[in-house]
Amino acid sequence: MCKGRMKGIENFSPLAFSGVFSPAREQSMLFVDYQGVTVPRLGFGTWRLTGAECIEGVREAIACGYRHIDTAEAYDNEEEVGEGLRLSGVPRHALFLVTKIWRDHMRAGELQASLTTSLKKLKTEYVDLLLLHWPVPEVPLEESLRALDEVRRAGMARLIGVSNFTVPLLTQAEQLLPGALACNQVEYHPFLSQAPMLDWLRGHSKFLTAYTPLARGRIFAVPEVQAMAEAHGRTPAQIGLRWLMQQERVAAIPKAAHREHMLANLAVFDFMLSEAEMARLNALARPDGRLINYSWAPAWDVA
Repeated sequence: MCKGRMKGIENFSPLAFSGVFSPAREQSMLFVDYQGVTVPRLGFGTWRLTGAECIEGVREAIACGYRHIDTAEAYDNEEEVGEGLRLSGVPRHALFLVTKIWRDHMRAGELQASLTTSLKKLKTEYVDLLLLHWPVPEVPLEESLRALDEVRRAGMARLIGVSNFTVPLLTQAEQLLPGALACNQVEYHPFLSQAPMLDWLRGHSKFLTAYTPLARGRIFAVPEVQAMAEAHGRTPAQIGLRWLMQQERVAAIPKAAHREHMLANLAVFDFMLSEAEMARLNALARPDGRLINYSWAPAWDVA
């Protein structure tokens, strides 16, 4: 059983909590909806989790209340994630499972085969959200998107989307496959502005999923974040996640290795950052704030 002692954790349930918000406000803070599919806004990331640590991490995260679990073909842990899901005892329909197609499998036929393999590893007949992990200029985007839409129409993915796309690439994708893509999963934390991306996604009723939402722990040492944490009786990590949860149509997938941190990450829905505090966190963004920038990355948007 998952237990914790940090403020806001003891009686917390991410699926049904009471606090200072109206029911409608509570719903919008906990979930984002896309075309009738409900997406938990706070998920559990599994990047760099492997082996028994991954199995136990996923099982423990679900026991703590997470229902949104994120993995990818490239993480080489889909089998372990699937085993963690099985051991959790939570019905498949109660979970929101995400995986991603790697760059080597973006062509028609290869994408479908890759997903079939992933589903076998995950021990499921479908994923709730399937993403193209990175844009691949060598493969026509139209070809990848048609294959992605084909698996959606076949029931192998409830929602489809992309990851690490820029506004121009999303604009192109929307023209090729109007209204089909649910989200873009990108790096997002206080050091990196995603203002152009957020404007585009909100304007098209889509959502952003933030990976590396705590900037690999770098926000913990920021004096402004430390001061807010002290003022609210919270941790710096909770301040960073609360900043994300107060933004419209934003989800996040923090990674946590220990159950105390899993619980702490979930306990961010019963306090509010002021407009001034949100502005101070927004002001931390800087041109060199990006942490993930591989050689194959696109020409990123400039905020």
